[in-house]
Amino acid sequence: MRLPSSPSDRVVALDVGGANLKAADGRGWSRSASFPLWQRPEELTGALRALVADRLPARVVATMTGEIADCFSCRAAGVAHIVAALARAAASPPSDLAIYVVDGHHRAALVPAEEALRRPLDAAASNWHALARLAAQHAPTERSVLIDIGSTTTDIVPLVDRVPDPVARHDADRMLSGELVYMGVERTPLPALSRTLPHRGVTRPIAAERFAESRDVWLLLGDLPADADCRETADGGPATVDAARVRLARSMLLDPESFTPSDAVVAARHCAALQARRITRALVAVMDRAGWQPTGVVLSGHGTALARRVIRRTGWLPTVVSLPTVLGADVSRSAPAHALACIARGLLP
Repeated sequence: MRLPSSPSDRVVALDVGGANLKAADGRGWSRSASFPLWQRPEELTGALRALVADRLPARVVATMTGEIADCFSCRAAGVAHIVAALARAAASPPSDLAIYVVDGHHRAALVPAEEALRRPLDAAASNWHALARLAAQHAPTERSVLIDIGSTTTDIVPLVDRVPDPVARHDADRMLSGELVYMGVERTPLPALSRTLPHRGVTRPIAAERFAESRDVWLLLGDLPADADCRETADGGPATVDAARVRLARSMLLDPESFTPSDAVVAARHCAALQARRITRALVAVMDRAGWQPTGVVLSGHGTALARRVIRRTGWLPTVVSLPTVLGADVSRSAPAHALACIARGLLP
């Protein structure tokens, strides 16, 4: 007979992003769901409840990045809305709620919701720090770096003696430092990657419109799985290789029949190279400022194919640890939530 779970077993961590919600328990269970917060902020409570409906958590811990969504007037307003939604979601069933905060000295803590509301800028966009703490424990050497590439952004965090050692905390400063690159493998609009694409020996301009995104690039290169049921694309069409080809053609105002699968792969390789170049530039700048070259790299997120291109571009020969390999693809996709659950359970320093 299976004994009832104790409250200490029933910890669930939530990571509330602007486009995705993620949950994990730190013991191998994880879940993620698409949720366009900027379009439906009033539905956040229901979406959070649905995400963990079968878990009956006794304790909920949370972190967030969705406060930057443009449905909020400022980050403080976004934090207030998200914390309120979390509190309502945690009330059914009744659960303790704590929010992850990081202060100006990179000291982190789980605090009651009321304290997080008094410290909105410490609560805002703190999920990267929880992930860096997890990555630090998997760092293969004393001088390593985390490269986390997800759907929207890339995080670069130096890890010294298996402790995160960033220079910036808030997103604006992190982007200025290069530790945050607003570029990922799904949601980055194609015109943000390049102004032109190659097509049969001609360099064609790209329309400054959301006709295609980075998801199409990585679908065409085979590094993201095709999913005919997924409609989270620029045109609402399926996330398939052929639909990606059509979206790239449209970005150059070409009819699909004049843009073959081979043409599409050439264009996709061009975009992938540009992404790798830009992230490499940021990585090198971060490490130059740190004053050392990493001998180890921890990869996270579902953009590891892009991250490996970045490592090759540096010419470095680090020991590489892949969190998707260590944790499994599903848990890695929700790695900040998994890390936060481990912190709540006392499993991470």
